[in-house]
Amino acid sequence: MKRDYTTGKADDINFFVGKEVEHTPAFGMNTLFVTGIQSVAEIQDWLDDFNSFEDKSKHIGHIFFGANHSFNPQIPEDWDQWQNMIQFFLDKDYLCSLDIPLAAVEEFNEGGLNESDNFIPQIRVPIPYIKLWNYNTMLKIDDKDFKATNPGVWSHSLHKLMDRNNFTPWDKYKEDKIL
Repeated sequence: MKRDYTTGKADDINFFVGKEVEHTPAFGMNTLFVTGIQSVAEIQDWLDDFNSFEDKSKHIGHIFFGANHSFNPQIPEDWDQWQNMIQFFLDKDYLCSLDIPLAAVEEFNEGGLNESDNFIPQIRVPIPYIKLWNYNTMLKIDDKDFKATNPGVWSHSLHKLMDRNNFTPWDKYKEDKIL
């Protein structure tokens, strides 16, 4: 992976491995990161390679799909390909994460991935220049309209959400290895 650590941009990579550094249920696990829609057979080949090591500390139990912000389905066939690819590994009892952009949240729930106990949806909510917002700033988890799908709204202090125990600095991503 050629990642420019000053910009975070990566080009022409489909797979890389590393520890899960974001504070999710998979934190600290050896992880196969998958960019875009890939062949189930190729993903399985990578998993078989790593999980054949005699040293079990190198085994992979977590797959992070949608790496490098690559989850961006446009048509129903795209949604089906993502669903099928991820479901295959959920059925094999891998812990699977998916980086979901906020724009895809509503349509995402039409699939069944959330029904799996070993699925970790990560809803990506970009907030540029977060340190410029004042102490009173709130993050409101709302609905698409009044009383549309949620029982109400949740308001959280942005300051409290930025707890250091949940923070991952950019330099933690430098340990990943290209496959």
